[in-house]
Amino acid sequence: MDVFRRLLPLLATATLLAGCTSPSSDSAAPAKTTPAPAPSVGGPAGDLQAAYEKVVKEVLPSVVQITTERGLGSGVVYDDKGDIVTNAHVVGDSTTFKVTMATGGTTVGARLISSYPDQDLAVVRLDSVPKGLHPATLGDSAKVEVGQIVLAMGNPLGLSSSVTQGIVSAVGRTVSEGRGGGGTGATIANMVQTSAAINPGNSGGALVNLAGQVIGIPTLAATDPELGEGAAPGIGFAIPAATVSRIADQIIRSGRVTDSGRAALGITARTVVGSDFSPNGVAVVSVSRDGPADRAGLRPGDIITRVGKTPITTMQSLSEALAALKPGDKAEVTYERDGAERTANVTLGEM
Repeated sequence: MDVFRRLLPLLATATLLAGCTSPSSDSAAPAKTTPAPAPSVGGPAGDLQAAYEKVVKEVLPSVVQITTERGLGSGVVYDDKGDIVTNAHVVGDSTTFKVTMATGGTTVGARLISSYPDQDLAVVRLDSVPKGLHPATLGDSAKVEVGQIVLAMGNPLGLSSSVTQGIVSAVGRTVSEGRGGGGTGATIANMVQTSAAINPGNSGGALVNLAGQVIGIPTLAATDPELGEGAAPGIGFAIPAATVSRIADQIIRSGRVTDSGRAALGITARTVVGSDFSPNGVAVVSVSRDGPADRAGLRPGDIITRVGKTPITTMQSLSEALAALKPGDKAEVTYERDGAERTANVTLGEM
């Protein structure tokens, strides 16, 4: 069962219920009161609060709301030319958008430069560059460590310029998205797991460290199978900044991704099931001529059961195994042909 859900762009109206009091029967004017000054927080707690406030003030102007025909999501200002990086599932099939800055002001039109669903990233460009456009600073993914405090900034449930806080729960996760509900079906490696609350509409926003650097783009939230589609609290995932910058730079420079950095076998395949109807391998449907699998001797009809030491039972497990590798890596592929188990050493190609 797929336990991850897309942070689908969601056009939502939030109803905020304010507290009410019954009108007084006393006709006298109410006494005037003087607002109390904001309480002062000292010591380490005060330092941490000041750090939060500083980061929000610095980074939130770089987070925008993107509205499409089917809903809304978030984006991050990538440069001073008006390029905005977001998730591919946020833009969907749309090519034109309305972008609202966190700093307010009029909505700006934007158009799609390119979308790369295989990594769930896209870049859109503003039709005109507003004065004072504030590009974000991307952090070094290699320096992200478990336990670091992070803030998630975006537009969850249509509540613009929202901020939540948490920590980095894990790094180096490989996570597969679902295709249902607008997801791209991408398998993404090296994702940052966070406990910061991430909800629909946060997609494409910013996961930020206390140095004011964007370390990832929030993209996925886990779901609890026992709750159906309900989110599993405190388990969200962000595409690392290194992947974001590599893909965005190519799109901006060439209008498309020219170097995916993703390993591939050079096959089309499908999941096969055993006599008990459970998945037990991936059948090769076709092999790219002179591709990695072809050169290693794999043929249509072979059933792949292992890559290296990783068991392969489904297409998703194969995608996740390959996501952890790079083009040019050598991988031992175990497969079955005519009921006999065989192995092949494959020099991986590029997706």
